[in-house]
Amino acid sequence: MTGNTQEPEINPTLIGHDLSDDDRELIISVFHEEIVPKLKRLQARTGNLSCAFAGPGYENWTVRFISRGSGFDIADIEYDEDACGIDLDV
Repeated sequence: MTGNTQEPEINPTLIGHDLSDDDRELIISVFHEEIVPKLKRLQARTGNLSCAFAGPGYENWTVRFISRGSGFDIADIEYDEDACGIDLDV
């Protein structure tokens, strides 16, 4: 933390461009609960999304997802310095 009390709390494991098992579980959980229904509505098949949906400390992480049967799987989670979010509520 830089001393600015208005900055969001960031998990220290995110600073080194590595995710803990807890971070991965959070991203996967939120992806399946909140993002998969939106992807189904948009008839998505495969793609990459910023993990900002899991919280402000994850905006530079991306998930690569693929459709699998009636749902989606996360094929990979990786750090991307240039990642940016997308509004799936269109």
